[in-house]
Amino acid sequence: MKLQTTAAVAASFLFSYDLVSAAPTPERGVLDPLFAISTLGGMTFKISQVPNSKFYGARKGRGPMAIARAYSKYGAAVSDDLLATIEQILEELGLLQNPGAGNDTTAAPEGEVAATPAMFDSEYLCPVQIGTPPQTLNLDFDTGSSDLWVFSSETPASQVAGQTVWNIGQSSTAKLLTGQTWSISYGDGSSSNGNVYSETVSIGGVTVVNQAVESASNVSVSFTQRPDTDGLVGLAFSSINTVQPTQQKTFFDNAMTELASPLFTANLKASEPGNYNFGFIDTSEFTGAITYIAVTTSSGFWQFTAEGFEVGTSGAVSASHQGIADTGTTLLLLPDQIVAAYYEQVPGAVNDASAGGYTFPCTATLPDYTAIIGSYSGVIPGEFINFAPVDGNTFADATTCFGGIQAAPAGFPFAIYGDVFLKSQFVVFHGGNTALGLANKRL
Repeated sequence: MKLQTTAAVAASFLFSYDLVSAAPTPERGVLDPLFAISTLGGMTFKISQVPNSKFYGARKGRGPMAIARAYSKYGAAVSDDLLATIEQILEELGLLQNPGAGNDTTAAPEGEVAATPAMFDSEYLCPVQIGTPPQTLNLDFDTGSSDLWVFSSETPASQVAGQTVWNIGQSSTAKLLTGQTWSISYGDGSSSNGNVYSETVSIGGVTVVNQAVESASNVSVSFTQRPDTDGLVGLAFSSINTVQPTQQKTFFDNAMTELASPLFTANLKASEPGNYNFGFIDTSEFTGAITYIAVTTSSGFWQFTAEGFEVGTSGAVSASHQGIADTGTTLLLLPDQIVAAYYEQVPGAVNDASAGGYTFPCTATLPDYTAIIGSYSGVIPGEFINFAPVDGNTFADATTCFGGIQAAPAGFPFAIYGDVFLKSQFVVFHGGNTALGLANKRL
């Protein structure tokens, strides 16, 4: 009975104009001249990350939280042992009954969107303007989903704990899409759902008119308990948008024709600000050439084939598997045998069920991990794989640490290449060619 209560509490924290109207159309916005280019008459904009003032200094618990959220996002079960560990950590940090810090937004430079790491460094948030006059909400950019959903004036007050809500009645351009609804279910059994509106949405200097905005009339408790997250902008393919009976296009799909090039890039970094660029490739952000990999779109994700891996300098190993590039997942989740092969090279590493995965002595020197994807070799430095302390609030006072490489859910059809991998690479998400571009960069 105690374990059931523990699981329920911890799981709840995790996740924590009619149809005949005109199709969504992008409008030109005012851009900082630094980011505007005239080629093809297209638009560009840059999203720069800035430090998150609400980031908790105590980082204990980032490992278990990260793997549990990833599993729940993709509908995989989270073990009772792990949920019990999460509850204990949250209680120690004083977060179990505390929804968190307040929500505020700092004005960003014209033509640029500031992004901030969310609690536990699990995602990046960006100010997005919705409605007329514009209302600014902090949303998560997620290449692992395809819904643009927000807390709104339709969200019950009991499910709002500091989030900024989109006030539908205060927007002159919000129009209900009659009969359209959305629903997202999570592995912990919770869900978020609600109505769908046609609305004006602006990100950076690009505005899309008649963008589908999904209003939350019910929100998973886990999102309620994350007051710095007002919703989500999905950047996967529109085929996995959850609106029924008529699927809706993502913001990127609607904006592509207005961009100078139909792509966006991710230049995420470890322990310092990075950025997303839409519509152009900044050649100063990578070294060498970009290698383009064919993307399989049938799953709705940015899915590709990885041919193998190398641990340290031990030699390349053939281990073909499917993977997806997901900016909304923190860890690199790989097939069991690859993860085991990596930690075999780490003295003292053990697979700890209560921690949610592999841990090791914090004093261990971790080998690099190289992902072999087509003709590209993407190296993750060993120090990037030391993800979080387990038994201390900081690395300085911890003896056991949690790895940034962990096992994907059992039976899952693909590996999840999250931020642990993406922060070590320059990545191009090319919507026009449905390809993924990868390049090395200075770390």
